[in-house]
Amino acid sequence: MDNTINKIELRNLQIDDYIELKRSMLESYKGLEDPYWDKDEIEKLLDVFPEGQLVILVDNVVVGSALSLIIDEKKAMSAHTYDQITGYSTFDTHDPEGNVLYGIDVFIHPKYRGLRLGRRLYDARKELCEQLNLKSIVFAGRIPNYSKFADELTPKQYLEKVKTKEIHDPVMSFQMANDFHMVRLMRNYLEGDVSSKDYAVLLEWNNIYYEKEVQLINTKKSVIRLGLIQWQMRPLNDLDEFFDQAEFFINAVSDYESDFALFPELFTAPLMADYNHLSEAEAIRELARYTTPIRKKFQEFAISYNINIITGSMPHLVDGVLYNVGFLCKRDGSYEMYQKIHITPNEIHYWGMQGGSKIQTFDTDCGKIGIMICYDVEFPELSRLLAQEGMDILFVPFLTDTQNGYTRVRNCAAARAIENECYVAIAGCVGNLPKVNNMDIQFAQAAVFTPSDFAFPTNGVKAEATPNTEMTLIVDVDVHLLKELHEHGSVQIMKNRRLDLYETLKLK
Repeated sequence: MDNTINKIELRNLQIDDYIELKRSMLESYKGLEDPYWDKDEIEKLLDVFPEGQLVILVDNVVVGSALSLIIDEKKAMSAHTYDQITGYSTFDTHDPEGNVLYGIDVFIHPKYRGLRLGRRLYDARKELCEQLNLKSIVFAGRIPNYSKFADELTPKQYLEKVKTKEIHDPVMSFQMANDFHMVRLMRNYLEGDVSSKDYAVLLEWNNIYYEKEVQLINTKKSVIRLGLIQWQMRPLNDLDEFFDQAEFFINAVSDYESDFALFPELFTAPLMADYNHLSEAEAIRELARYTTPIRKKFQEFAISYNINIITGSMPHLVDGVLYNVGFLCKRDGSYEMYQKIHITPNEIHYWGMQGGSKIQTFDTDCGKIGIMICYDVEFPELSRLLAQEGMDILFVPFLTDTQNGYTRVRNCAAARAIENECYVAIAGCVGNLPKVNNMDIQFAQAAVFTPSDFAFPTNGVKAEATPNTEMTLIVDVDVHLLKELHEHGSVQIMKNRRLDLYETLKLK
């Protein structure tokens, strides 16, 4: 650029801009027949959809524009020509009830190319799509360099080489850099487009914030508040005393309007003290008798305190087989059970526990979550399966007696957050239980881990408790940041997997 630029402005198109708009279109579309919109066409466009028409000005002169309509998705994705989608310039195809923002024109004056002004228009168009809660942006892009390769390449081969950057196409390369993906090849889209050999490519950008039906109540929250309970192991006289202690913490995190309360693995162990004269295997089976009453009581707590409760874990007997399970007690009164899949050698040796067989995510009023008990977080395949089902938050109740055991859980939980692009919350027990065999010492530090990118803490730790101290940890996590990460992160781990070489599948 030879001239100094003093001001750049992006705003909605006005009819008073028409003369400057026409001049810029004439310069941008040299060589095309009928390269500009008539004034009455622009007036009609502004009448049916004024907010969809954007211009960019340099020193108060229009040098670029992005024009759009709202179209029904089925019509936008079907085979069509430019004349058909614009209603032969009548724009009667504009449908205020449609769900796709269809781009009918975008250009930058040649003198001002190279300043990324086109990217500004595209970003503004994306913002409009999000604000109007439209599903996607769709338009057909020209392939103006194809005529140079038409003798040796089919359109499909040409596009493959553009995708792999063997060939630069001024339109397609720009669109792919702006997160648009190719949907289909269309022929005879724009009459007279000799350089594209009458071909165009239907392109789409998906709005990750799109909600199919906008609700005024019971909408999924963006910011979710977690209440992690670092539970002190202490002697308890009976089940009522256990419930009093649990209710104290539920009340505490509920007062802070937490959406979830997370208890640790086997935090019911103090109730085994009365059975310490028995073998470890017999004592824990006696403890399993409390599991159903505890689950029912926690269902009541979830309703009365308006909070979703993850009940850590507790022993559960089914037809004589001992499992390590927990319950998601939802604030609507319902509950679901989750199972520990991988059983530690200690649990097998002392208690004769067996691993569960159900791998699942859970739908809540705060989105889709996963729950894995302690040792399970050390097996990356398991959390990957949950991530593939759309998990946003992984909860890990754990129980570790030594610092090296805790380190395994902590480091693996942090890794799961990064590799699955999700939040991971862990909570464990602290203190000692001298009168309960095989449960005498504990080490824990509750924490919430995040992915590693600019929107998150640089060390991947959202918050952490004081080690080995009874306390609560209240943490806010924003699931919209995860959506941004999935689509626009520095790296996109879930999207970049080589599914042509490997995949992770459930066997049952």
